[in-house]
Amino acid sequence: QVQLEESGGGLVQAGASLRLACTASGRTFNILSMGWFRQAPGKEREFVATISPTGSRVGYAESVKGRFIISRENDKNTIFLQMNSLKPEDTAVYYCAMDPLRSYSGSERTHYSYWGQGTQVTVSS
Repeated sequence: QVQLEESGGGLVQAGASLRLACTASGRTFNILSMGWFRQAPGKEREFVATISPTGSRVGYAESVKGRFIISRENDKNTIFLQMNSLKPEDTAVYYCAMDPLRSYSGSERTHYSYWGQGTQVTVSS
């Protein structure tokens, strides 16, 4: 079994930065594609960013391009989401996810089989 745990969320003002981390534990035998999603109250869970097993390929939602950076440190079984120039519309619960099958998972939520519990990010104006 694989467990994912997010950390780094919090309450910040618009324009501030946060760095989220997601650490995988348990039966992590392979380097896998991973991603970040977010869900605001009353809204669908939406794609934020994805990263390939080696980190050579990344993808972002249009709403976060130029502001967010996804990265990974495989020796620590951890991926990160550096969030800069945060806006109130970034407020959501942010979830880490893992795809055990594909070398690049993309933005489709159903491609990801493992999920963390989420970490709250709140951006005030």
